[in-house]
Amino acid sequence: MILEMKVPSPGESITEVEIATWLVKDGDYVEKDETIAEVDSDKATLDLPAEASGIITLKAKEGDTVQVGQVVCLIDTDKIKPQQKEKIDDISKIEIEREDFKNIDTPESFQNKNIQSVSYATGTASPAAKKILEEKNISALSIQGTGKDGRITKEDALKAAPSLGSSNGNGSRSSTSIKLSVLRRKVSQRLVSVKNETAMLTTFNEVDMSEIFRIRSEYKDEFKNKHTVSLGFMSFFTLAVVRALKLFPDVNSMIDGDYKITYDFQDISIAVSGPKGLMVPVLRNAETMTFRGVEQNIKELAIKVREGKITIDEMTGGTFTITNGGVFGSMMSTPIINPPQSAILGMHNIVDRPVVKNKQIVISPMMYIALSYDHRIIDGKESVGFLVAVKEAVENPVELLMNNNIKKALEL
Repeated sequence: MILEMKVPSPGESITEVEIATWLVKDGDYVEKDETIAEVDSDKATLDLPAEASGIITLKAKEGDTVQVGQVVCLIDTDKIKPQQKEKIDDISKIEIEREDFKNIDTPESFQNKNIQSVSYATGTASPAAKKILEEKNISALSIQGTGKDGRITKEDALKAAPSLGSSNGNGSRSSTSIKLSVLRRKVSQRLVSVKNETAMLTTFNEVDMSEIFRIRSEYKDEFKNKHTVSLGFMSFFTLAVVRALKLFPDVNSMIDGDYKITYDFQDISIAVSGPKGLMVPVLRNAETMTFRGVEQNIKELAIKVREGKITIDEMTGGTFTITNGGVFGSMMSTPIINPPQSAILGMHNIVDRPVVKNKQIVISPMMYIALSYDHRIIDGKESVGFLVAVKEAVENPVELLMNNNIKKALEL
């Protein structure tokens, strides 16, 4: 029986995908549920498992855009798994090696081969050619001369085309062209649309991380031993964002045509870097989560992203995004809004800097934070107030995020 394998629907509103990589070759024997291809949608990369065992015939090429429901391969389920070929016996190996040995050049035969003559003229430009090359800003070292003994002629110089930038003859000048994945192309379109279709502004502030450092230093081992997950910075910032969104609901809103939609829940998108690029899985109802809940959910989602197992549903939605460029060493940046959301918080690296506390100069771990927002729906007052609220909660987490009970908040 010939089984037609069709592209399954990867999620609502997705009508086409791109064949990113075939993991099998035409004519291979595949096992049922074996991953035979990776397909890219505009939201994620998904695995395509074989629906039956048999010999596969590919009906689409890598890079092809195919519709959901389209046949991409055939599986002949009547074919049995071929046996592995027997090893070549030792005698056959010796005979093959002997035949190969006969083809090796002897010193005498090598000397009789034609060798291109090389002289002082090789690679030297004639006066006319030299002038032309100088006008074109082309190095003579990059040209193969066709004149006598390899001399560069006037015709060689006229035919020579300048490369991208001048070359001193050292190092590679090659380049490669790789088609962008459908996911990367879709991200590019979305980023450009955000810049063109929103009134995006960014406001900045800085936070003193001393109190978070103190809490983590004192409780991180106990927290990890009990919950098997680390107490990181993201739980503090996520809960600080949840608190700030409740205080400034316009930041938790979106524009839909002529209407503003404001949500009474906080679904926080967390930017995670994976093999296929930046993904933004969502913490659903983050307002109901504890420190442990945030850390465990972020860890699970991050693992799925890095293993390529994240689903469309796990990245759909989100009312606000947090991105942490600090893990890559960024000191300050302007994060781009994740549409259709109206704002995004950017975290950055932590640096010991001199600050004034109680009229004394002290060294504290400081972080710059940035809020990019859509000015069509969020005014300056709300954006600045929101960022100040995040700053207050991060600098005073015991009172504002833990209700003055650290052990209870950390479930220790």
